[in-house]
Amino acid sequence: MKVTIIGAGNMGGAIARGLAKGTIVGAADITVSDPSEKMLQQLQKEFPEMVVTTDNRTAVGDADFVIVAVKPWLMKPVLAELPLQSQQVLVSVAAGVSFEQLVEYTAAPEMTMFRLVPNTAMSQLESMTLIASRQATPEHERLMVEIFNEMGLAMLVPESQIAATTALTSCGIAYVLKYIQAAMQAGVEMGLYPKDAQRMVAQSVKGAAALILNNDNTHPSLEIDKVTTPGGITIKGINELEHAGFTSAIIRAMKASR
Repeated sequence: MKVTIIGAGNMGGAIARGLAKGTIVGAADITVSDPSEKMLQQLQKEFPEMVVTTDNRTAVGDADFVIVAVKPWLMKPVLAELPLQSQQVLVSVAAGVSFEQLVEYTAAPEMTMFRLVPNTAMSQLESMTLIASRQATPEHERLMVEIFNEMGLAMLVPESQIAATTALTSCGIAYVLKYIQAAMQAGVEMGLYPKDAQRMVAQSVKGAAALILNNDNTHPSLEIDKVTTPGGITIKGINELEHAGFTSAIIRAMKASR
């Protein structure tokens, strides 16, 4: 299977690296196109077998999957110049660009398409990646999930849920990082070195996520109950968060990100 990635920026580069490190697509079967030769050289330095080019048209020639990882406002001109074929699968990483728009930009209503919503943790192979499909076979959907499960966790969602799920995952990772930053500041105020506080809080967040992801029969409330003993210090902190509107602030932030 041959994959072409248009765009070698933060997300395109992360996808290229993730694919090359995975077991489904070999580095030699990946072509990356970008106007920045510096970015392309860095990729090829890491993966010498990877094919790089500055010519988008040439890049898509014999690809089975074409992943377009450019800014939303560049999608129309970039897709307009690509000589896409009906048997190829188009994968868009552009936020807010609907299947209806992709069909308009490609003039290929018969083409199998996917919308991909990863987050920046893809660079660490820890992305939460959302996948919506259009005219895709079950085999294509299964393959997409398998590919992006190697870069974290992937889920199929209907296009109608893309905005909401983007708020929770692509935008949501920033809110988690904001919590880490705030907790670090508290640690520094209490006498910890910033780097030490950062590691402590980050590992605590990682551990909390593992408790949820590794146990289908749990819920955040159940895990909170395990550490909030009557009259203890944790429940005092939880109540302070609620007095300050913590839950409401998170909900409002998510809804504002749709």
